Amino acid sequence: MRRLAARGAAGDAGEVAAPATDSTDCAQGRSPRPRRLIDLCAIWDPGAFLPAASWKSAPGITRRRLNEAETLSSVREAQLERLEAARPRRPGSRERGPVLRMARQQPPPWVHAAVLFCLLCLSGAIEIPMDPSIQNELSQPPTITKQSVKDHIVDPRDNILIECEAKGNPAPSFHWTRNSRYFNIAKDPRVSMRRRSGTLVIDFRSGGRPEEYEGEYQCFARNKYGTALSNRIRLQVSKSPLWPKENLDPVVVQEGAPLTLQCNPPPGLPSPVIFWMSSSMEPITQDKRVSQGHNGDLYFSNVMLQDMQTDYSCNARFHFTHTIQQKNAFTLKVLTNNPYNDSSLRNHPDMYSARGVAERTPSFMYPQGTASSQMVLRGMDLLLECIASGVPTPDIAWYKKGGDLPSDKAKFENFNKALRITNVSEEDSGEYFCLASNKMGSTRHTISVRVKAAPYWLDEPKNLILAPGEDGRLVCRANGNPKPTVQWMINGEPLQSAPPNPNREVAGDTIIFRDTQISSRAVYQCNTSNEHGYLLANAFVSVLDVPPRMLSPRNQLIRVILYNRTRLDCPFFGSPIPTLRWFKNGQGSNLDGGNYHVYENGSLEIKMIRKEDQGIYTCVATNILGKAENQVRLEVKDPTRIFRMPEDQVAKRGTTVQLECRVKHDPSLKLTVSWLKDDEPLYIGNRMKKEDDSLTIFGVAERDQGSYTCVASTELDQDLAKAYLTVLADQATPTNHLAALPKGRPDRPRDLELTDLAERSVRLTWIPGDDNNSPITDYVVQFEEDQFQPGVWHDHSKFPGSVNSAVLQLSPYVNYQFRVIAINEVGSSHPSLPSERYRTSGAPPESNPADVKGEGTRKNNMEITWTPMNATSAFGPNLRYIVKWRRRETRESWNNVTVWGSRYVVGQTPVYVPYEIRVQAENDFGKGPEPDTVIGYSGEDLPSAPRRFRVRQPNLETINLEWDHPEHPNGILIGYTLKYLAFNGTKLGKQIVENFSPNQTKFTMQRADPVSRYRFTLSARTQVGSGEAVTEESPAPPNEATPTAAPPTWPPTTVGTTGAVSSTDATAPAATTEATTVPTIPSVAPTTVATTTAATTTTTAATTAERPPTTASGTKMPESAPDRQSIWNVTVLPNSKWANITWKHNFGPGTDFVVEYIDSNHTKKTVPVKAQAQPIQLTDLYPGMTYTLRVYSRDNEGISSTIITFMTSTAYTNNQADIATQGWFIGLMCAIALLVLILLIVCFIKRSRGGKYPVREKKDVPLGPEDPKEEDGSFDYSDEDNKPLQGSQTSLDGTIKQQESDDSLVDYGEGGEGQFNEDGSFIGQYTVKKDKEETEGNESSEATSPVNAIYSLA
Repeated sequence: MRRLAARGAAGDAGEVAAPATDSTDCAQGRSPRPRRLIDLCAIWDPGAFLPAASWKSAPGITRRRLNEAETLSSVREAQLERLEAARPRRPGSRERGPVLRMARQQPPPWVHAAVLFCLLCLSGAIEIPMDPSIQNELSQPPTITKQSVKDHIVDPRDNILIECEAKGNPAPSFHWTRNSRYFNIAKDPRVSMRRRSGTLVIDFRSGGRPEEYEGEYQCFARNKYGTALSNRIRLQVSKSPLWPKENLDPVVVQEGAPLTLQCNPPPGLPSPVIFWMSSSMEPITQDKRVSQGHNGDLYFSNVMLQDMQTDYSCNARFHFTHTIQQKNAFTLKVLTNNPYNDSSLRNHPDMYSARGVAERTPSFMYPQGTASSQMVLRGMDLLLECIASGVPTPDIAWYKKGGDLPSDKAKFENFNKALRITNVSEEDSGEYFCLASNKMGSTRHTISVRVKAAPYWLDEPKNLILAPGEDGRLVCRANGNPKPTVQWMINGEPLQSAPPNPNREVAGDTIIFRDTQISSRAVYQCNTSNEHGYLLANAFVSVLDVPPRMLSPRNQLIRVILYNRTRLDCPFFGSPIPTLRWFKNGQGSNLDGGNYHVYENGSLEIKMIRKEDQGIYTCVATNILGKAENQVRLEVKDPTRIFRMPEDQVAKRGTTVQLECRVKHDPSLKLTVSWLKDDEPLYIGNRMKKEDDSLTIFGVAERDQGSYTCVASTELDQDLAKAYLTVLADQATPTNHLAALPKGRPDRPRDLELTDLAERSVRLTWIPGDDNNSPITDYVVQFEEDQFQPGVWHDHSKFPGSVNSAVLQLSPYVNYQFRVIAINEVGSSHPSLPSERYRTSGAPPESNPADVKGEGTRKNNMEITWTPMNATSAFGPNLRYIVKWRRRETRESWNNVTVWGSRYVVGQTPVYVPYEIRVQAENDFGKGPEPDTVIGYSGEDLPSAPRRFRVRQPNLETINLEWDHPEHPNGILIGYTLKYLAFNGTKLGKQIVENFSPNQTKFTMQRADPVSRYRFTLSARTQVGSGEAVTEESPAPPNEATPTAAPPTWPPTTVGTTGAVSSTDATAPAATTEATTVPTIPSVAPTTVATTTAATTTTTAATTAERPPTTASGTKMPESAPDRQSIWNVTVLPNSKWANITWKHNFGPGTDFVVEYIDSNHTKKTVPVKAQAQPIQLTDLYPGMTYTLRVYSRDNEGISSTIITFMTSTAYTNNQADIATQGWFIGLMCAIALLVLILLIVCFIKRSRGGKYPVREKKDVPLGPEDPKEEDGSFDYSDEDNKPLQGSQTSLDGTIKQQESDDSLVDYGEGGEGQFNEDGSFIGQYTVKKDKEETEGNESSEATSPVNAIYSLA
């Protein structure tokens, strides 16, 4: 079953429903109103209420008027949607909606004039209606209505006609000037003036020369209220001079050369039209090689042999005389290297080479040179032309410098040789260039275009009609290039020479009138001109005092359909402009507001017609001179409805089918029921019977299959319903044709209507769409409002599928628009067309915003935020919020501010102080309820240090820490941070970080090292960060060694070789190797690298090199990635003979790097690597050696990391116990003591015997030249005990100090450096370095040699 419904107008005479008109009828000049009724085309046509540009600038126009015009336009669009809905749909759908039909009789002419007048009166001045009775009664200055063009060219064979017509009351008289002097028509018998017109007629039937009357004419139209002027009309007689006779010799040209045949036509008025033909009147074929230029010349880009097969004649056609003059023909003689004109070569791909014509690059024939300029006036056409020669024929392309050609105005002519830009404007100025190119090369020509402008109107002065005492103005604003000058005249005379008028003020291009009186009537002329032309405009000022009068017949009758929108018009006139009021049934107050709306032109709109709106409406127009009234009778009719619709049927051929169509309509209207088949009128034959409520088809045949539409119509509206008939053959036996039909989503509901309008509710009724073989289960009603979220639809309520009418609860001050969506088991329908809007009345808010919060974004402010209220909770216009706040528990007065947004920031607040906050909604109808109080806080800051931080050590295994909360938390405490590390003398352990909850104030630490002390640093944290810290140390143990007074000298860079620390030994002391001093590389800052990693997420361990207790931790935190390309965070994990290297960088993928490292012997090695190859392992390193390392980019060595110093571990780990307790060490010491004793005894015996002891070769210090034993190389020991040995020196305290090593065990040792050899023996304690540079460092030179021991024994 299919349903279509629409309400519309009937086609015959009678009354018509007011609210809906067809835009097509209005656009074609037809009125949908029969006579005796008001025409609504002027109201519902979209152009009638769209304000012109002058409305926006006219005084007194308000935004409200524009909004009203837009409202009327939207109403009309809604009605057009209803018309669109009445179109037939596909079979199986069900739709319904109202459509109004139009009558086709033309209304009286006064209706259009009156409505137009009412609209124009909005501009602040008065427009005289076109009603002849008013036109004849009111006085009016003259107005020029028709005149000849400024440049008037006439045919000398005809009489001369110069037009000038004007209107005014009384009728104006006319006179003319010629060349600025009075033209006495009476003295010239050939000149006459038409009756009741100023048009001049110059008759030459009795002789005379038209050229004698050339000149500049101007018409003056005058009555007792002023004088109007025509333009200055320049009269010229058309001329078509003859072509001068001349004998033309043959033109000799070489084949392939360029050629120009000049036309040089005689100067005519206007210029003739040029074209080229042969002497036998055959047109010359033109192409991109041969073409005519804009100047009339014929151009050959290159001449070919076939060009001399014809001659060439220039022809000029003159417009007024309709004659064509022909110039003597040119003949060509082409010199060629190939005299045979083989026609087959014309289409040869290389025609020129085949004919022996040399190819050459393009060059311009017109214009010549590389640059030219051209001036064009605004609004004219710009024609640029470039004609080039060359072999082969060049192609022409056009460009504009700095932009594109205007595609909407630019077109190419003459085989792309000409560029035409129509209606030129200022933005078309600039440089254009044409590019001529062929395969030999290209060349270009630049044309500089300048756009000038004759004066053109920006604001043309308009006639001004005022009431006595009113103010007004005339505006004459024009533009041009150069800027035009403005000259004012009054009644044809310069305004400066007119008598002074205190009510008139001239301000440049504006004349202002104040307190105008009857004597102020005149015609003003504005003349604006520059070097390119002029504009002349007349505008009169008329002062009228007319009592109100009605312009429409009395006692109009308007009949409308229930629930529609309509307008009652009351056209009127008066000066001053009257005010209009409406009354119903002759009583009550003025109708405006609610369901009524009065427009400023006097029309009364009823938004939704109800039964109680029926009655007599009276409009009363009033001004200071009197009043007038008229009446309109309104009748409300019930809509036409098809309540029993025809259903889709499947019938067997030969059977009888009955389609029902039962209609309910207003009994006072005549009902007509008709049928359509496939949207065409149905012919009722002898097999069909049409009744008022049904259509019966007897003996159904295949041709009867199709859609049938029942159309029920009255004079005012109509309703449609459609069904589809399917005819089956005899053998077909359908069992359940509906079950076989596919199911689909329902069609959208139609014909939404709003009834029972109340302040907080409305009834919405709709017509269901076709369910498409699946029953409708639910309807969803949605609404949209146009204030807070226009265009956004929200769900309002849901109703069962058996309902098509529901009462909707509404919120105050919401401009509702509803739509309905149908739902079945397949899915949802498309939304229905929106209903008409309904605005509820306003009220104070009944709630306040939710989610009120007060939080600080800085330490000295508090930001108050809330969720803004939506349209359904605003309840009125100008929704705003009253924000109040005060300190909590201070009893101070409330601070308050009004806010239109959803946040407010309170400044200059103390740190983290509680505030009481209230946010109350308010609109123009009042305030909302008292809001709840919310507690907020100002911004937080860093907390102060924890109080009473105590460190106790009950035993050697544990340390107890206790503290109190900070005195000034300055916010919400989120926890505590404890940092501690072990230290023993100059050694520092790993720093451990512990994070505690805000409620924890105790901590017990299990000591892993009973000897070392611990340093603890504790700070509290808020959301801002960690605050002031407090530091304490654990008590010193009784056996703690006293640190030396002078700390050792520290190297510039140190690297700890400790491996990664696990979570089980995170609190153990750091195991580090001895720091080694290495030479510092100049200009590169050394870096300390820590190779220890964090053990857990709550405890962070960092390995530090050995430092004095007074220095900070030597661990350097990882560097942050810089913005530019760089390398950072180089990490070294060394072993005894290898090391793993990693680093970070911000280079792209695939970048090559170089690792460079230098050992203690200054041996430099490099290793090239890829970025993705990390970690890199350096092999072949030496145990116990110090290395410096850096990483740099292979492509740019200047981009390098900082230099890192590290030391490999020794071959064996030095994890020994106390060496003095080892047995092997005691045995070794005993052996050495015994050996020394034996040596001392031997030396003593030899000395006692006085023998010589050759020590020359063992002595490091050379003998002096005074030594008497130098020659034999021996040394004679003397008996003088107190004499120091040569080569030694006396110290300051009188002891003898050996300057250099004597013959001792040092000379026989292996020269170790105070460490264990690979065999585990320890000999470094009794050896001295022989290298002088090393002994001058940190080594002592006080070790006693065996010789000194002998002296001491002596």
